[in-house]
Amino acid sequence: MAAYVGLHAQIKRNNSKSILLLMAFPALILLGVYAALFFLTDGSNLDEINYNFITVIPVVLIAVGIWFFIAYFLHSSLIQHATHSAPLERASNMRVYNLTENLCMSVGMKMPKLYIIETDALNAFASGINEKTYSVTLTRGIINTLNDEELEGVIAHELTHIRNKDVRLLIVTIVFVGIFGVIVDIAFRSLLYGNHSRKRDSKDSGGAAILIILLIAVVLYFFSMIFKFALSRSREYMADAGAVELTKNAQALSNALRKISGNSTLKTTNDEVKELFIDNGNNLSKGFFSSISNIFATHPPIEKRIKVLEQL
Repeated sequence: MAAYVGLHAQIKRNNSKSILLLMAFPALILLGVYAALFFLTDGSNLDEINYNFITVIPVVLIAVGIWFFIAYFLHSSLIQHATHSAPLERASNMRVYNLTENLCMSVGMKMPKLYIIETDALNAFASGINEKTYSVTLTRGIINTLNDEELEGVIAHELTHIRNKDVRLLIVTIVFVGIFGVIVDIAFRSLLYGNHSRKRDSKDSGGAAILIILLIAVVLYFFSMIFKFALSRSREYMADAGAVELTKNAQALSNALRKISGNSTLKTTNDEVKELFIDNGNNLSKGFFSSISNIFATHPPIEKRIKVLEQL
């Protein structure tokens, strides 16, 4: 478990990570571009490779910047569309508003927007990049199933993600990893349909080049996913600890996670959004392959989270 190091220390740490990610991911993309230029020319002329690389840097950075700007600032509407969430009406949901407002007032934070997903599944998530866009989304199932103390623990967990700036950090990783995913998809489709055309036309039209680009993109995508998964797992432990710090009730959150376990799966049009959930609904492998499968998990096993909470 990653220890909860305190609000201000965690905010500083996550702000630093956000800055590093903003530099690291474009650097990784540029590394991929250089690798592609090198292998496409067999590395025979380094001067030409370096010249072409320097020439293409501005184009790559502008394209990445446009992608990042669009995804980063439109993510709230994209998430709402993917999860089919809607604003939670205060008049008919005073219980949720009271619990959230009391928690916010206790730590002096601005009340986030509240949304609801009309499903019997038990889940919740926080999102947003600043005070204007911060929000907490709850399913109808989690509101109806949990008692006040348990629901308070879940809301406190999501508020901790907001206070720690976890939500902004994860949005950054999702946006940049998404770039690698699109490159892989485009290269794979180009290779697939290009190969079909070559068979029909009986001549090479750049299949080897596309294959090289695909292999490089897959490698970079793989390592960016590993990093993103590790980051996602650690933030759940810290948010659990932060929720206990807020509510002074570890047992309530522990009980909530027990009810959520096995009942959290809900439909979404975007698998990336699942990383925001308090539980992504995936049961990790046990036994021989558990250590391998856990590397690719967005969340730590819910049983481990409960065990840690019971020790607090």
